[in-house]
Formats: sequence, structure tokens, C-alpha cells
Amino acid sequence: MSLRDAADVAVAAQLACLLEASAPKPGNVSPGRHFADTRYEHFLASAAAIGEPLAGAGTRAVGLTVRLAIEATARWTRSNTNLGIVLLLAPLARAVFADQPATGLRGALADVLASTTVDDARNVYAAIRRAAPGGLGQAQAQDVADEPTLPLLDVMRLAGHRDGIAREYDSTFEATFEIGVPVLEAARRDRLSWDEAVVETFLTLLAASPDTHIARRAGEEVAAGVSRLARATLDAGGVRSDLGRRALEEMDNDLRDAGHAKNPGTTADLTTAAIFVTLLGGGSWQG
Repeated sequence: MSLRDAADVAVAAQLACLLEASAPKPGNVSPGRHFADTRYEHFLASAAAIGEPLAGAGTRAVGLTVRLAIEATARWTRSNTNLGIVLLLAPLARAVFADQPATGLRGALADVLASTTVDDARNVYAAIRRAAPGGLGQAQAQDVADEPTLPLLDVMRLAGHRDGIAREYDSTFEATFEIGVPVLEAARRDRLSWDEAVVETFLTLLAASPDTHIARRAGEEVAAGVSRLARATLDAGGVRSDLGRRALEEMDNDLRDAGHAKNPGTTADLTTAAIFVTLLGGGSWQG
């Protein structure tokens, strides 16, 4: 692709992060709604930081793009604001440069994931250690504290049962392409604002599958309860009705605690991936 195309990929990645962080998603940081250790401004800085690494995604391996993006983020914030996002956007961005009409973006993504190597895994492990996400725990095989011996896609498959980001690698981004993107595109066609469309996409993804970030920090039962709450909020109308908006406020209050253990962070990452794909597909961000 041309330099202009690479610049467009970078802008789409940054804009996806900004749109996601700015939407008032229950249990997440957004304008005026901060965590004790992480503010909305940290997400803005992180969005800006990943532009250059993502612009070069077509010229380097996925794992190296991930590591460079996390290193760039660390120069601007000490908080882990975007590890999951970067893990999702890096292979998507590389796939953009290999996208062919016969296969489409998801077909190109399948090829990108299948071609990942042990070096990719090594760089991703280094990025994870640098970001130091909370509640990571230990794995019996291919633990991030050790050096990997399998290609990145294989180590992600090992973690797919416990981590929503790894599950996307294993399923060729099933939640992104089969839930997130269709819901977001439909919401925009219905003339919902970006804030409303992003919140609706987030709720739909959360209702479809318990958030693994919550499961790691608060347990699977709590994560399942949050998914039920998301479904109930959608059933009440979500962003599309007064009753639904009241349910959203109640849900947000319920998910906020001192340790933000009920923060649906993985679902927020998946929402960002859906925004990125939608923007790259020509979805207008105006209006």
C-alpha cells in the first residue's frame, strides 16, 4: 500500500481508540469518569502513541508491532490502557495491507495469524511483561514469564479458554466480525451517534460472552452476572430509550468499585477492534 494508506491505517487505529474511550460505557473510564489509578487522559495519550507503530504494521511482523506499540505507550503513561487493543489491532492492521478482493479483510487476517512465528510470540510476551496487566496469573504451559517455544497463534490457542483476546486469535476474530462490526454498522445506519453506537456494541458483546478480565479479577460467577446485566440493559432499550438509559446508569454504578474488579476491559478492547474494522471498511465517522 502507499504511504497515504499507511497513514490512514494509523489514523483509523487512533480514532478507534478515541471513540471507544470517549463513549460512556458502563464500568469503564470515560470523560468525567475516572479510576483512582487511571484517568481518561491516559487513554487519549495511549491512542496518540500507537499511531506510528500501527502505520508500519504492513512492513513488520505482528509481534514486533505489538511490542513497539506498547513501548510507545509506556513513554506516555504508566497505566496499562491498551494491551488488549494493541494485540487486536496489530494483526488487523497487517491484514489491511494484504487484503485481497477474493478473501476480504478476515480472509487476509486468517493468513496473517497462521503465519505468526515463535519470534512473534517472544515479542508479544515482552510487551505483556512491559504492560504488566492486573490479574494475569500463571499458565501451566507457555507462561508469559518464560520464553515461548510455540508460534504466537499456537500460544494464543492455549489461552483461548480463559482470555477473550486470545480467543479472537483462535477464532479469526469471531466476536469482532460476527457480533461487533454488524451491531456497530447497524447502529450507525440507524443514525445513532458514535457514543450511542459504541455503547450499544459494547453491551451486545458483553451480553454475548462474559468478560474474561472480570473473570480473572472477580471470578467467573461475577463475570456471568455482569453479562446478564448487560442483556437486561439491552432489553430495557439501552441507549435507545429513557428506561434503557436509566438502566445504563444503574449498571455503571453497579460495576464501579474501589478496585474496579468488575471493569469489562476485555469487552472494551473488542469494541475497539470492531470500530477499527468499521472505519477501515469505509464507515463514515461523521454525523
